[in-house]
Formats: sequence, structure tokens, C-alpha cells
Amino acid sequence: MRSKPFARMHVWPLTEQVQSRDAFVYIDRGMQVAGWIPPAKKLARRIYFLWTVITTVMVIILLDVSLLMSYFKDFRRFNAGQFLTSLQVGLNCFGSSIKACYTFAGIKRFSRAKQLLDRMDQRCTSDEQRLHMHRWVARCNQVYMYFQVMYSFYALSTFLAGALSGQLAWRMYNPLIDAEASKQHFWLAAILEYVWMSGAVFQDQMADSYPIIYFLMLRAHITLLKQRLRRLRTNTKLTEKQNYAELINCIGDHRLILEYCSTLAPVVSATIFVQFLLVGIVMGLTVINIMFFASFWTGLGAAIFLFDVIMQTFPFCYICNLIMDDSQELAYCLFHSNWLDADRRYRHTLRHFLHNVQQPIIMTAGGVFIISMSTNVSVT
Repeated sequence: MRSKPFARMHVWPLTEQVQSRDAFVYIDRGMQVAGWIPPAKKLARRIYFLWTVITTVMVIILLDVSLLMSYFKDFRRFNAGQFLTSLQVGLNCFGSSIKACYTFAGIKRFSRAKQLLDRMDQRCTSDEQRLHMHRWVARCNQVYMYFQVMYSFYALSTFLAGALSGQLAWRMYNPLIDAEASKQHFWLAAILEYVWMSGAVFQDQMADSYPIIYFLMLRAHITLLKQRLRRLRTNTKLTEKQNYAELINCIGDHRLILEYCSTLAPVVSATIFVQFLLVGIVMGLTVINIMFFASFWTGLGAAIFLFDVIMQTFPFCYICNLIMDDSQELAYCLFHSNWLDADRRYRHTLRHFLHNVQQPIIMTAGGVFIISMSTNVSVT
């Protein structure tokens, strides 16, 4: 399996050892390329720090400055389609820079979340549970590659649509190269602009895909917990003491799930809050551009951009809705388990657990918006 291209996108057989943290193999590599996850060795970390500074200055700071300067320096040269393309991307880039900063600041929380997943994995002992985890790990890596393809396709299609029509796709301010001096200068400026924007698109992809991947793995473990709750006191070979120990283990699983959510909540809250603030404006500008000003090829790039903007909020909001439903089902599974003829200690503990598990798992954006499909529909 390891020799296959993109091996982590496939479901590995049970003869291979797979952990929940394997769901983040591709996104961790992406964050390393973005300059966010330093290597373990001290000397390599010092060299890597220079790369982090370069990516931060070039992509997070100078790119935004370049887009802003283009409105002051070259505003009269914009046609309506170019202006709307630049404006929709500019607003998204400003938001992307903020999201990238929050994501970079939350790297330690990602490490802590993986440690919690390692503890949850210790409960996956049967082949059925291990196969379940293998499938979800592959699914998470597939999600990352899907984002990679769609975001890269947007940057490439917009670049080609502009360059082949003799125009700079984003018209970013570049004092070093005069794109109008010659055809060679134009292509050099266009390629440099494409590489520059690809860096921003790549960082935006990291910030948009990590909430989906991390919370898909959470759903995988919630599903396993529901199965364990249904099986409580169904094995007649176990003693009451062993059944009670199983109940305590389920309580521990639920605590790990809540701790996992609270660990990631500050980073996810800030990221989704920025997306909620910008998604409506950016989508409106993009639709106007497609309907009235874009040619076929520039419209194709704008349509892909619109789809990518929808992907920034819709999938994660849908996952949060599923997690809220899952938290309710946890209570149903526990209540309908075989506890009526249990001893007094077991019933007393179960009642307290039932009270706690009835509290829904809700994520908020900026402490203001509940992250759900209804909120997503409202802001878009």
C-alpha cells in the first residue's frame, strides 16, 4: 500500500497499522510547505524559520499590499470585469491573511488534538472498529486532495484566461516589471503574478480544509461511541463489575470528545467567523462579474472561484449539523441501552452520564454565530 501513489487516499487493509492522526498526513505536509509546521531538529528549525518569514512576508503581507496599491496606481486601466475579479479576490485575500494568521497561531492546538485522538484510538480494538477508522482516515485525505485540486484549478484557470487574452489576471501592483514593455515582460509578470497568487490560494486552502478534516475524524469517533453505548450490558459473559467498567470507559470517551472540541474551538471559531463576514460580499461580487462582464474563459475562472468560496463554509457547517445530531443520538443510545435491571451504582452513574451527554456539541463563530446550515444560508 505504501508504494502506491497517494497511498493515504486508499483504505488500507487491517494488516497495516493506521491511526487517526494519519488522516492529517497530506494537510500536515501542506502546512509544512506553507511554513507553519517546523521540523523537529533544532538546526533544521532555524533554517525553516527563514522560510516561514519569507512565506509570511510575501503571501500574507506583500500580496495584500500589492492588491491594494493596484487600485491606486492602475485604477484607470481596469475594465469592469478586471476590477470585479481583482476586488472579489482582494477581499478574499484580506480575509485569507487573517485566517492564515489564526491557523498558524493554532498549530500547537492541532498537535494537542492529535494526542487526544491517539488516546481515543486505544479503544479501537476490534477489526470492525479498526476498519471503520481506516475508512475515515482515507476519506479525510481524499477531502484534502479534493480541496487541492479545486483551489489549484481556480488559480490556473484564472491565470490562463487572463494571459491568453493578453491581460494580467489579477493586475497586482509590481514595480519591478513593466508588463506593457514587451511580450516577454508581460509573460514574466503574468507568471510571477500566478506564482504569487498560488501561494495565497494554497494558504487559504489550508485554512479552509483543516476544520473539515479534523471534525470528520471527530465524527468517526462519535460513531464508535454510539456503537459502544448500544452494546452496554449486552454481553452476558461480563460481570456487573465489568459492565460498570465499560460504562466508565464510555464516559471517558465522551470527555475526550468534549476536550477535543474545546481544544480546537478557539482556532475554528476565529477562522469561520472571518469566512462568515466575507462570504456574502465576495459571492455577490462574483455573481455580478459572471452575469454581466466576464467572457467565457474569465467566467469559468470566476465560477470555479465561486464554488471554492462556497466550500469555505458549506461543508463545515454541514458537518457541525451532523455533530449536533450525533450528540443527541448519543443520549438516545445510552437511554435505550440495557440498564433497567442493573445494580444501583450502575444506574446512578448512568443517570449522571445521561444528563451530561444530553448537552449538544455546538461550535460557534467568534462567539456570535452558531456554526450550522441555517447560519450558512443566512450569511450567503
